[in-house]
Amino acid sequence: MKRDLTTGNIIKTMLIFAGPMIIGNLLQQFYNIADTLIVGRFVGADAMASVGAAYTLMTFLTSILIGLCMGSGSLVSFYFGKQDKVKMEVCVQGSFLLIGVVTVVINVLVFVFINQILRILQIPTEILAMSHEYVIIIFAGIFFVFLYNYYAYLLRSIGNSVIPLVFLGTTSVLNVVLDIIFVVTFQWGIGGAALATVISQAISGIGISIYVWAKEPAFRIRLFGKHRVSLTRESMKEITRFSFAASIQQSVMNLGILMIQGLVNSFGVAVMAAFTAAVKIDSFAYMPAQEFGNAFSLFISQNHGAGKEDRIGKGTRQAFAVSAVFCAVISILVFLLAKELMLLFVSPSDTEIISIGMGYLRIEGTFYIGIGILFLLYGYYRGINLPEMSLLLTIISLGTRVILAYILAPVEAIGVAGIWWAIPIGWFLADITGIIYMRHREQKKLLRR
Repeated sequence: MKRDLTTGNIIKTMLIFAGPMIIGNLLQQFYNIADTLIVGRFVGADAMASVGAAYTLMTFLTSILIGLCMGSGSLVSFYFGKQDKVKMEVCVQGSFLLIGVVTVVINVLVFVFINQILRILQIPTEILAMSHEYVIIIFAGIFFVFLYNYYAYLLRSIGNSVIPLVFLGTTSVLNVVLDIIFVVTFQWGIGGAALATVISQAISGIGISIYVWAKEPAFRIRLFGKHRVSLTRESMKEITRFSFAASIQQSVMNLGILMIQGLVNSFGVAVMAAFTAAVKIDSFAYMPAQEFGNAFSLFISQNHGAGKEDRIGKGTRQAFAVSAVFCAVISILVFLLAKELMLLFVSPSDTEIISIGMGYLRIEGTFYIGIGILFLLYGYYRGINLPEMSLLLTIISLGTRVILAYILAPVEAIGVAGIWWAIPIGWFLADITGIIYMRHREQKKLLRR
């Protein structure tokens, strides 16, 4: 099931490789949405607002781990393309140790400081207890999130995007079934939704670990014993650079979202509930562009390792065209169907929540091409071993978003719409910066020839 991304028709190869990643993330979004939808319908709007606030925190903290896995996967992909199996194995061992330790540290910090974290997020008093319950249960299973994402990114780095989909698809179905059993049948409320997610994550994490141990000997963890792989200071320095650059990028992205969540929370439960539903729709809508960007990144990594610069240039142009067309179509659909999409999450009688959510979707959703281009720029710079540039673009995008949101939202004539408008403005400023630097780099390469 491995796919060599350095040969064959470029766009066809990328799309076939990206397909399982897109489907897998759609399924992941689906079982995240299942929590919100089932809780909103069967427990109530307050419970849905609690899931939204807790989900933003969960996304921020798990993004640290996912970023680490993504960064180490890019490095493995580079050595795979270079056909350097020794360094590839060293990268696997070192990154597992590094990310495993970070996972344990995050888990401990969440349990110790959960009350302080929820206060910082300005969670309204009436939903504080439910948010606390949801977060505690979710983070009891964070190690399984690490296991699944670590091995999923390793498999994708060598061109295998199918197996991660198989495990994720199975557990997504299980998650929905457990949601219905725990929340609807047993009436365990918000805790039941969290427990369903943890059980599903445990099965996917353990399952993919067993598969990798059986089928990919190069990815077996050998940190101890007579067959252990020796880790040098230089190798750990390289692993840390790639992993933490991607991790900081992901966590900065989600820290900005977390800060926005705090501002949204200050507008009350109705805005919180609308934001929760709209963000789910939003994430689902542009997710294929995000996963296409991740596939594009691994395409760049393998070809960069193989020294195929011309293929990188051609692939970049084709990827930008495909993403632009997709995002334009999705923007039109979200704009036209904003009300119908909100009604998937809330009752028709919740007219205020529906109206607020429609405003969000029709402002931000119009400009999905901005985030589509940005995902490709992130992937491009990770792939050519410049993860720091991806981080810079994230800081520009999220920094603009947060600053503008906090400036505009308090203005009475603008209000919460200022938060929505800040999002696409941040995207386009980052896009302009990334494209200018890309062209500058290409011109420097031409002058050296």
